[in-house]
Amino acid sequence: MNSLVLLLLIIAGGALLSYFGHRINQLLGNITVFIVALIIPIYWFTQVDFTETVSLTISGFHLEWGYNMYGKLFSMIVMILSPLALIYAIGYMKDQKKLATFYFSFLFSILGMTGILMSRDFVSLFIFWEIMTWSSYLLVIFFGKDVEKTGIKYMVFSALGAYAMLMAIVIINNNTGSMMLADYFTAFGGFSLQTKLLTGILLMFGFALKSAVMPLHVWAPGAYSNTPMAYTSVFSGALSKMGIYGLGFVVVNLFAHANMSIVGDVLAWLGAITAVLATFSAIFQDDAKKLLAYSSIAQLGYIVTGIGIGTELSVMAGLYLAILHAAFKGVLFMAVGAVERQAGSTDMTVVSGLVRKMPFTFFASLIAIIALAGIPPLGGFVAKWMLYESLITNGNFLMVIMIFLSSTAAFLYCYKFLFGLFLGQQEPEFDHVKEASPLMVVPMILLSLFLMVTGAYPGIVLKYIAAGMTNLGFHDVSWQMSVLTNTWGDSVNFQHIFLAVVVVFVAFLIFLTWRGYKHSTKVSTKDISVSGEMIKPEDNMTYSKDFYKPFERVLQPILKWKINKYYDEFGKGLEALFDFMRRIYTGNGQTYAVYVITFLVILLVFSKSIFGY
Repeated sequence: MNSLVLLLLIIAGGALLSYFGHRINQLLGNITVFIVALIIPIYWFTQVDFTETVSLTISGFHLEWGYNMYGKLFSMIVMILSPLALIYAIGYMKDQKKLATFYFSFLFSILGMTGILMSRDFVSLFIFWEIMTWSSYLLVIFFGKDVEKTGIKYMVFSALGAYAMLMAIVIINNNTGSMMLADYFTAFGGFSLQTKLLTGILLMFGFALKSAVMPLHVWAPGAYSNTPMAYTSVFSGALSKMGIYGLGFVVVNLFAHANMSIVGDVLAWLGAITAVLATFSAIFQDDAKKLLAYSSIAQLGYIVTGIGIGTELSVMAGLYLAILHAAFKGVLFMAVGAVERQAGSTDMTVVSGLVRKMPFTFFASLIAIIALAGIPPLGGFVAKWMLYESLITNGNFLMVIMIFLSSTAAFLYCYKFLFGLFLGQQEPEFDHVKEASPLMVVPMILLSLFLMVTGAYPGIVLKYIAAGMTNLGFHDVSWQMSVLTNTWGDSVNFQHIFLAVVVVFVAFLIFLTWRGYKHSTKVSTKDISVSGEMIKPEDNMTYSKDFYKPFERVLQPILKWKINKYYDEFGKGLEALFDFMRRIYTGNGQTYAVYVITFLVILLVFSKSIFGY
């Protein structure tokens, strides 16, 4: 049997087996999930023949599946992060209800992403896209929190993206007579300007929406924070990359090579704006899940900016950030899930001082934060350097200022996250907290090690990105094009920097410990005043509450203009319109008779203008 078909059958079969296993017994279901989580990546890395294709015809449509190097690059994200998240979920979801539905939906979302990345025709792409969307929707509403608000918002925006893609597919088929992606790419240059813009922008709309590009991001904060953290790591780390995958094809392979870079520039500016505004929104969150949700949107903004610019270096930087984002956001959402399960809350004004209770979770979080912030010696530094360099060499000086501002401001929420959950004073109510189970800790540590290795040896990842970029129309791509990699080669030598950081950190720690050990006084965090704010006796002035109040006060005029308000007003307007239209259908036969007579009179009076006689 074809290895691609067998891969899809393994994932679908695993979903069914886990469903029935959990219906019988939780232990049996968990064992099934663990085995499936091991089989899927092992089979993909060892048995899948990436030169194979699958061709079939259904209802007159020719369908074709097969990997190219670009799709293989994104499949690596899915095949590494998703199995680790499945194993993590066994510990996180222990004793939860509806586990059969949870794992079934989880595995089917993996099936959808896998199918998207091997689809060579628009019909298959659309079908797998819908499988991914519906299965992820079931996980967004899994806990039943804010279903009417968060769940419906996610589905409405997903439906808008899907309909936009469907319209583009119909127009493409009408102009090419084919549903194949390759035929569209080949014929694009011969389209009229109107058809180029219409098909390309409709596809971009669908892909950008899944990547949470502002102003299409409003579904993401609620969806990321309400979904079980075991899946949010995949939601943010892998599923959002399906949008990036599509944007790469549309912006780079079509518009950039058709001398229509203005479209990519607009997307790049939207990415930069997304990065800045989402970063400041993250800073002022008190809940760690909401903080990471806005942080994810901001990080996706960097990636979209790199893709939008469309140069070799910017695209490579964007794709490198996409891979790193999958890893460090996977770790952070898993860490927040561990804190939620062990401490019962992710509110950073409530939970604090868990570093001694959960040292492995803290270590993984620290590594991920360093990578996210772009601090040497991890890969985030290399990726952001390449993005800055690409923007400067391309003359996008204002945009590089915005990206640098966002990256610098990200230190504020990075520090707030670490201090809020781990480094603050331990409260007595959390004395019972213990480290998360090995099933939850091991996936976090493995992803952290990946971040450390790819920081010191970026060539491990960059060579695959260079190969994948050939499918975007680039030729003879050298991943050593950056000044950074030209200077230091295929491995970045941060030994001296790393040694200096360690020496300073250790010396400072020893000094503080020696200086303050005998003079320490343990007080409640409720007695601590910060930021120089004038406080009242009833105010809670912990570190994580209102610490950035001065910044919030300055930025309030900008942040108060939330696009979500306008969407809500538009929704209320539609609701009022539909309510008015509903009144037309009274259920009274006499009323309907009046409607029919009125319609016939209109036809008789205006028959000449309508029918011409």
